[in-house]
Amino acid sequence: MPHTQTVTHDERAHRFEIETDAGVGYLAYRPEPDALVLLHTDVPVGAEGQGVGSALARAALEHARAQGLHAVVLCPFVHGYMQRHPEYADLVRDG
Repeated sequence: MPHTQTVTHDERAHRFEIETDAGVGYLAYRPEPDALVLLHTDVPVGAEGQGVGSALARAALEHARAQGLHAVVLCPFVHGYMQRHPEYADLVRDG
């Protein structure tokens, strides 16, 4: 079942977040002057398989695009997401 809740961006904590019934899922990043370094995606066990991680990855990549930033993908989940969504390939910058 795809997740439909809103992803929020907590700039102070450097992460994108989504509230689920099982807890908060998040994608942590490190900002750089011209890129978001995508570090780690965490989805609560009870929310796995509901599209939470994909919603977080999409939000982070869309944010990078809107801000004119590259994405440095260190997170294995986001790496897999990008393999399934080549429309984000233009954002990638090697670490």
